[in-house]
Amino acid sequence: MRTRPTALIALLSASALLLSACGTNGGDAAADVPSVAASSFPAGSTMEKLAKAGKITIGTKFDQPLFGQVGPDGVPTGFDVEIAQLIAGKLGIAADKITWTETVSANRETAIQTGTVDLIVATYTINDKRKESVAFAGPYYLAGQSLLTLKTNKDIQGSEDLANKKVCTVSGSTPEANLLANFPDTDVKSFATYGDCLEPLRNGQVDAVSTDNVILAGFAADNEDVEVRGEPFTEEPYGIGLAKDDTVFRTWVNDTLEESFTDGAWTAAWEDTAGTVLPTPKPPVLDRY
Repeated sequence: MRTRPTALIALLSASALLLSACGTNGGDAAADVPSVAASSFPAGSTMEKLAKAGKITIGTKFDQPLFGQVGPDGVPTGFDVEIAQLIAGKLGIAADKITWTETVSANRETAIQTGTVDLIVATYTINDKRKESVAFAGPYYLAGQSLLTLKTNKDIQGSEDLANKKVCTVSGSTPEANLLANFPDTDVKSFATYGDCLEPLRNGQVDAVSTDNVILAGFAADNEDVEVRGEPFTEEPYGIGLAKDDTVFRTWVNDTLEESFTDGAWTAAWEDTAGTVLPTPKPPVLDRY
């Protein structure tokens, strides 16, 4: 491990703890969240119910540096977490009233459909297939699929070099689907989380890891023996997943995101997390489908 700047130690600390999917109540502290009257929301809406309860359950990733990673204190940090806290705050819910649930790629739709979570902010790519099961607000970030290899590997410089190579990704993810559909000569090895791919990469079981460039950048920032290779070869709009037919809640979340794009909150969330490693992009255009 290389020596990390102080600002990154908490964000990118190794998540060696085994964590159950039940999550933990988290947040740095009870942030200064203004009081929000439940009556200010439409009667019977999800917003009214959550504001009245004063708590919310949010799904995120626990193993992705820069976006959603749990440290030794059991609390996730990252850009996804900041976006989720921003939304909760607009409901009058402080960070320490959020229950965080680990939602890996394969169980995100199920978690929403069963009501295990109120919403999901977890590097969750918006696509038509997923829209058949859940709804999305956003996007709040635009990523692209790329590759991570050992620095000593000179055979893979980009997606054009994947023929007859073993590539690790995550089961149920968009990158897995793309590899299977568009790289038929590639041997795809699927695991539960992207963190599970690092040791197989180091011991030669796989030649590369493939997922979104920003996720890979987090691993590269925290591990000096690996690096991101080539240009992104897909477009991955990250959305906030919620119940399919809850149009009122989806519209409100979109309005909240749009406000954060213009009032500086989105930029501040980025620069406090992923922006410690990556340049600050412009906020994306919302897709109010």
